Amino acid sequence: MQRRRKHRLDSESNCQKPPLNTGGRCGSLGDAAGTAGNANLFEGTKHRHRPVITNFDGRGMKRPVQIMLAGILLLGGCTANHYRRSADREAAAVIAEKTPRVPNMDPKFTIETNGPISLDGLPILEKPEPAFGPEATAEVGSYIVSLEKALELAVKHSRAYQAAKESLYLKALGLTLARRKLQPAMTPILNGKATANFQHKTAHQVQNEVDTVTEERRITASGRATMDMLLHTGARIAASFTTDFLRFFTGNSRASQTSALAAELTQPLLKGAGYRIAIENLTQAERDLLYALRNFTRYRKEFAVEIATAYYGVLRSKDEVRNSWRYYQNLQANVEREQAFADEGQRPLAYLGQLKQALLNAESQWVQSTRNYFQNLDSFKIRLGLPVKTRVVLDDQELERLQILHPSVNVEEAVQVALACRLDLQNQRDEYEDALRRVQVAASMLKPRLDIVSGVSVPGADSAIRPAPDFKNYQWYAGVDAELPFDKKAERNAYRAALIEKEQAARALELATDNIRLQILEDWRTLDQAKRNYEIREIGVKLSEQRVEEETLKQELGRGTARDLVDAQTDLINSKNARTAALISHTLARLQFWRDMGILMIQTNGLWEETKDADVKAHN
Repeated sequence: MQRRRKHRLDSESNCQKPPLNTGGRCGSLGDAAGTAGNANLFEGTKHRHRPVITNFDGRGMKRPVQIMLAGILLLGGCTANHYRRSADREAAAVIAEKTPRVPNMDPKFTIETNGPISLDGLPILEKPEPAFGPEATAEVGSYIVSLEKALELAVKHSRAYQAAKESLYLKALGLTLARRKLQPAMTPILNGKATANFQHKTAHQVQNEVDTVTEERRITASGRATMDMLLHTGARIAASFTTDFLRFFTGNSRASQTSALAAELTQPLLKGAGYRIAIENLTQAERDLLYALRNFTRYRKEFAVEIATAYYGVLRSKDEVRNSWRYYQNLQANVEREQAFADEGQRPLAYLGQLKQALLNAESQWVQSTRNYFQNLDSFKIRLGLPVKTRVVLDDQELERLQILHPSVNVEEAVQVALACRLDLQNQRDEYEDALRRVQVAASMLKPRLDIVSGVSVPGADSAIRPAPDFKNYQWYAGVDAELPFDKKAERNAYRAALIEKEQAARALELATDNIRLQILEDWRTLDQAKRNYEIREIGVKLSEQRVEEETLKQELGRGTARDLVDAQTDLINSKNARTAALISHTLARLQFWRDMGILMIQTNGLWEETKDADVKAHN
């Protein structure tokens, strides 16, 4: 009875698990943990027996652990900036590799931002603008931005342009991964993995009235290195080297280590056979980047036209403010003169009322045009990537430099140049070739699988310290791996879908060709109409000026009416606004015409090179 009671007391006192000392040094982990555990385990018991613990000296396991730790430290030492620079270098390399294949692609492409915006060196507006009335000095001290400078700022700071560059960069980054996974012949892909685990086990037993505590501590480590290689024949070689290490720290200190080396060659003969089939995914990734480069190059042309359109739109708004201001000032002078005549009884009050009503309408139009100008200017700042609070104005001389430069090429020549030079049409043609290639791949998947498989494995030599592969004791095998599935519905459906996609790609190519023809015809008609509109507006301005002079003279002689004078002045302001709009429309129509033909060349700073008729004939 007494023995049983002692046993129960011992059991109750031993139910607590010994805590591990994790705060000590790495070299004293075994001793510290063992001492702390035994002190808590036998505290308050009758039998105080300490187990024999062998100190850890690290012999027999130093090399594999050192190698594993060195690999971890090497990889862990690479900072995030290192990986960023590595990605940038590799993506820039693949873009530079394909840039010569795309005409007018930016040779200095980069996604790096240009830092703070600096307008130093630009001229500064010093004269106030009377057309703004009370806000005449609102733009004094602002930087004057020319069209060329606006395009340069947009290329450097526009959010939309930066997003387009980043989309191209991400496509290039994806290609680097595809190349890594599907590297072609004789370029091995290496990979590695290492794991380590420390285990501590404590067991308590009572035999012949004597408590016995057994403790086991060990460390295990394993490593694996693999290599994958694709050959020109479509064969794939896979090799691996594995090593495992086990070390006991307690009891009979001992260590063991094993390793193995294996390699296997798989050569498809039917299904998936051939180099082109094996690297289809890589081929498509390479072509996708080429498509992205063409799309970005076309986007550069569209972006330049878009910025020019917005730039001239702001100048047009300012010109409308000035015209509205002149109209308002002329009406105000007429009202003052007619008021003097009315005070003398020489003009009826109804006549004077008509002029005053027209004056109010002119003032409202002037205020509205002023508001539209400042709104368009602020929107243009955002389009350039400038803060709204940035004090800039556009160069009025850009509007004065505009002139009618009408191309002399005929429509059929323009269509032929567009069909040869349009980058999006080249993408459409290549996508049709992609569809043809996918049909061949899908047809290959319909075949039964028949692969030649051969391999060799080499076990590790018997050694507890430094085991190495024992090349005298190896095994090899060779055979044929065949699969004759009766259910090929998935492959059948994929093949049929590939055929349909080929027909769709053919129709898409035909549609793209017809749309380009239609677009060139429409651009030509728009350009011709813009030229005619400008000629008409020019004549209209001259007629309106003559009419205003005539009505003003009638008013001075007392023969005219207020309605006729107001109508003449209104027509004059409308004619001037329409002439400005026609001049801008023709300039933009010409740029769009060159862009849609695919021959609008964009410089690195975003400015276009003026296309001449000789350039068109050179592309034809």
